[in-house]
Amino acid sequence: MPAWLHQLLPIVLLLAAIAVVMRRLPKIDLGHSEEFRRRRFFNWFPLGLTYAFLYMGRYNLSANAPELDALHLVSKHEFGNIDGWGSAVYGVAFLLNGPLTDRWGGRATILIAAGGSALMNVLMGVAVRLALEGRLDHGAAITAMTVLFSANMYFQSFGAVSIVKVNAPWFHVRERGMLGGVFGILISLGLYFAYDWSRFVAKHLPMPWVFHVPALLLLVFLALDVFLIRDTPGQAGFRDFDTADASSGDTGERLGAIAVARRMFSQRVILFIVAIEFCSGFLRNAVMKWYLIFADKTGLQGFVSAHWGVLLCIAGILGGVFAGFISDHVFDSRRGPVASVLYAGLVLGAVIVLFTLSFPIAGWTVVFMSLCVIGVHGMLSGTASMDFGGRKNAGVATGIIDGFVYLGTAAQSFLYASILPSGDAAKTPGNWMPWPAAMLPVALVGFALATRLWNARPERRAAAH
Repeated sequence: MPAWLHQLLPIVLLLAAIAVVMRRLPKIDLGHSEEFRRRRFFNWFPLGLTYAFLYMGRYNLSANAPELDALHLVSKHEFGNIDGWGSAVYGVAFLLNGPLTDRWGGRATILIAAGGSALMNVLMGVAVRLALEGRLDHGAAITAMTVLFSANMYFQSFGAVSIVKVNAPWFHVRERGMLGGVFGILISLGLYFAYDWSRFVAKHLPMPWVFHVPALLLLVFLALDVFLIRDTPGQAGFRDFDTADASSGDTGERLGAIAVARRMFSQRVILFIVAIEFCSGFLRNAVMKWYLIFADKTGLQGFVSAHWGVLLCIAGILGGVFAGFISDHVFDSRRGPVASVLYAGLVLGAVIVLFTLSFPIAGWTVVFMSLCVIGVHGMLSGTASMDFGGRKNAGVATGIIDGFVYLGTAAQSFLYASILPSGDAAKTPGNWMPWPAAMLPVALVGFALATRLWNARPERRAAAH
């Protein structure tokens, strides 16, 4: 069996199993025709794969951080700072990109995301090649990677905003729990591509191709998106319908970004959601971006680190499907109870890792934590942002919520870059105790906040006169 097929086969089989399970789940019948469902699939599926490849072009740097360190290109401390600046840019970019997405539409901005990220990945590959050839000194290479990765993250920030903006008019509130599960699956595929496929590329091709391959894939899907994606059912020849979210009954003009933000932050539920998602951003990337470095530095490499990408993908898919199912079919399309259950799992996971750093169970526990945090992220950034922002304001709503995710990411990047061990000290697992110790209080805060959303539902707007 070819090596590439050996890499791909497990995830294809898993996706096939998930597809069978999802088709067997109880359906919520809202009267959509089979033709409408088919056209909706061809709208969100290429959009979702574009988002997955955006993830590949976002996490390829962290996936190959140990290799870049071994080549004396990017040290652990330098990686933390590069990732921190990029995450901070992503976190504040919503101030511009959320309103732009509401103005231009999600179709236009996903094209901008794919094209811009492809260009930045090409340039990062060029910078790595010049550094390897000695034509770019170390300081200049780190500066170039910091600037280019930050620019990449700016374009990346259009991704989640665009996917939510496009999907909001196509899915009723009662259907969005499972859509949130699909959102988690797409994230998981992107992580699989980034962590397993980009490391596979690094083993068989020169390091610059770690950045060039996702750039090429993004350009392919940019071309497909031009022909397939439409912002609303009406633009695809179907009737637009009431989605029963926060825009329901609002027949007035679309509000400006400041007015939308003021309206959103006047809702206590939004304040809780952005605070929870700050915690989610911290925890998600504390696990995903630092476990491989931990395993590499301590020599505790094994099955989990060798198959990190596919295990993250499996965990994310299961977390997304579980979260979506219990939201729509157990908790009557409420998102708060789902976040509470999954955050309880994050608290438990942080406690276990704290006491098992030197044992294989720690690796499996962080995989379980990934399942939980991807499920939360799909529910809140991918689904609650539609519900409480409404289809009219989905861009600003998602931008605000997803922005706080990456402010949390930036916080953990700068924190861990400064407190985690380096040099010979990094070889001792016990010296990594600050890693799970920093996760535990964040998980506890997230759990406490999630319980406050237990009965939260979107409020419909009165019709404008």
